[in-house]
Amino acid sequence: MNVKKLLSLWGLKWNPFSPEVPSEGLLATPKIEHFAWRLEQLVQEGGFALIAGESGTGKSVALRIVAERLAALRDVVVGVLERPQSKTADFYRELGEVFSVKLSPSNRYGGFRALRERWRAHLASSRIKPVLLIDEAQEMAPEVLSELRLLSSADFDATSLLTVVLAGDGRLVERLRHEDLIPLGTRIRTRLNTEAASREELSELLDHALAKAGNAKLMTAELKDTLVDRAAGNYRLLMTISGELLAYGMAQDAAQLDEKCFLEVFQTAGPRPTAKKKARV
Repeated sequence: MNVKKLLSLWGLKWNPFSPEVPSEGLLATPKIEHFAWRLEQLVQEGGFALIAGESGTGKSVALRIVAERLAALRDVVVGVLERPQSKTADFYRELGEVFSVKLSPSNRYGGFRALRERWRAHLASSRIKPVLLIDEAQEMAPEVLSELRLLSSADFDATSLLTVVLAGDGRLVERLRHEDLIPLGTRIRTRLNTEAASREELSELLDHALAKAGNAKLMTAELKDTLVDRAAGNYRLLMTISGELLAYGMAQDAAQLDEKCFLEVFQTAGPRPTAKKKARV
């Protein structure tokens, strides 16, 4: 989206409904604030944390906020696992890239030992504390989750070498109840459960997004109510339909977004009539 036009037309510093909105534009709810605080304490000791909820309930935003808070801590190194679907060998390869440890994916034990020893050396010689963030963790294979549990601790669980934040939907919660993964599930020390938002929470997000972007009055109060109703408790859906309206308003050079814009975008009169074919002579 044309940022210069957003600025000139509405005085917006960025698209308030983009998934790539700057961190200062994110809304940290009291639940997220408490979870982030708990993680700041957890990092000092190491262990597992869980963010669980269905699509569109705010897991990714919570993970972004947590990542920024943890990265700001002294001596904390935050890494993100980009490919949760990886098998064990690729999992080790990516861990090596994230934490700058040379691993040999063809030798699982060698890679496992090298990474543990590298972290042991860091913990013994410095105050560095590694943190691994994994979004869409429900896609991880059970054997990889088990490897992660073994990798994260030492000295018969007396020493934690890593803090891991798993984020995923209900499938992840169910997976952690599986017999093979109960040892991991019982090690989760703090949780954030994201849920469908109330009307008040959706309204707060909409107001926050517009105000932080630079134009709190871009939308009429009536349009905000309509968007909140349309979103049906889903943060992501609210941002998506609001983004569509923003694009339409920019194309129309609208001074303000209102319900008329909403009707023109979403309340179509049905399929357009097709042109009649000329009869052949």
